[in-house]
Amino acid sequence: MKLKHIAGIALLQSFATFSFAQINLPSVFTDHMVLQQNSEAAIWGWGNASETVRIVGSWNTADTISVKADNWGKWSGKIKTSAAGGPYTVEVMGSSRVKLNDVMLGEVWLCSGQSNMEWSHNHDVFNKEEEIAAANHPNLRIFHIPKRGDAFPQNDCAAQWEISSPESMRRTSAVGYFFARELMQQLDVPVGIIVSAWGGTPAEVWTPAPLIEANKTLSEAKINPTPWWPNQPGALYNQMINPVVPYCIAGSIWYQGESNHENASSYGLLMKTMIEGWRSAFDTNFPFYFVQIAPFAYNSKANTPALLREQQELVAKHVPNTGIVVVSDLVDDTNNIHPKNKLDVGKRLANMAIAKTYNKPVVAIESPLFESVTFKGNKAFVSFANLKDGLMMDGKKVSALSIADEDGTFYPATAKIENATLVVWAKEVKKPVAVHYMFDDSSIGNLFSKEGLPVAPFRTEVVLTPANAGW
Repeated sequence: MKLKHIAGIALLQSFATFSFAQINLPSVFTDHMVLQQNSEAAIWGWGNASETVRIVGSWNTADTISVKADNWGKWSGKIKTSAAGGPYTVEVMGSSRVKLNDVMLGEVWLCSGQSNMEWSHNHDVFNKEEEIAAANHPNLRIFHIPKRGDAFPQNDCAAQWEISSPESMRRTSAVGYFFARELMQQLDVPVGIIVSAWGGTPAEVWTPAPLIEANKTLSEAKINPTPWWPNQPGALYNQMINPVVPYCIAGSIWYQGESNHENASSYGLLMKTMIEGWRSAFDTNFPFYFVQIAPFAYNSKANTPALLREQQELVAKHVPNTGIVVVSDLVDDTNNIHPKNKLDVGKRLANMAIAKTYNKPVVAIESPLFESVTFKGNKAFVSFANLKDGLMMDGKKVSALSIADEDGTFYPATAKIENATLVVWAKEVKKPVAVHYMFDDSSIGNLFSKEGLPVAPFRTEVVLTPANAGW
């Protein structure tokens, strides 16, 4: 009888623990977090099945949100945020009470990609020690998601919000940090970055697996096997993006593509699919700004890095609310796939966001892109989009430029600038049919807009469109 009594007490205690679960929040809701200003910010978590949960932010204590947990104990709600400011508190009250302190309202951006986004000040970047020492920014907050994958979508990750300091900054994305610092300084608001990046990873693992499986072209593309990261479609989306869905964000920046160059022909479609998948998950058409892969000695067999850059440009032109940042001039060593200048990469991304998302004046945000070519006699006349005041060259001769005769043979070219037009010729070419500029693995050009942004690599004989790219 005594043993039965003890067993009964244990059962009741177990039942009580199950029945009266504490309010739990995913790790993206912690002290020091940044919530998107002037928004309806999603907050979610777990408690008792069918219980009522109340959410209140100290910026407006009269506006308390009440939501009801489902039969599994999951609840979610949206709380209206005011203009940027803080620190505030957020309280979540139900079967227990959770209070989050030092909460800021500001701008939140998701920073993702492979190693050039992951690259931190623990690695080799310019002005490393000076930048680390100057990284104390109370209004810049970092949520850095650890590198893990999963076969199924996960609802949490092992991370927490941290205030920018030399210790926290040196462990996170240098590009993300410089992007956030520039936004913070130019907009004069708190900025939070959610950093989710893993070196060497192809874009397929960042894309929801059902979207890959539903597309014949994408599902048949081979991902190079590797022991260094999960290489199944969706594996990193499941563990490094899904846990923060649907946290309210202002937008996303992306630096990736090196690991996809061997499948360049489908990269534009893959990027379009990934962007649309993320936007669907976050339930908003957020801006998506990304970096064109830099010159590097890939030793490719079929000029695939150039073809991938071309696909990236296609995305910027035809996927709404996107933008491409060209960084070919920021490379100091084409044998290093991780250029050291992360500061100017972050600044260019930030300038794009400041102009296109926040509608603030910026001198120049978009590199000149090839627009059209005409041939007259032995010369080619190349025109560009995104030019305000014309072209300029750094030096006496345009480098990485070639022109083809009608037999398809390319020769090093000479050029002159006539306002917004590049006039190209070569003494060996009598009847030109095509022009190439930096259209290879690693050439670095010297052609710029007069505002100082590099002209993007191009070829004139093929103009990609969604139709001929298989979209």
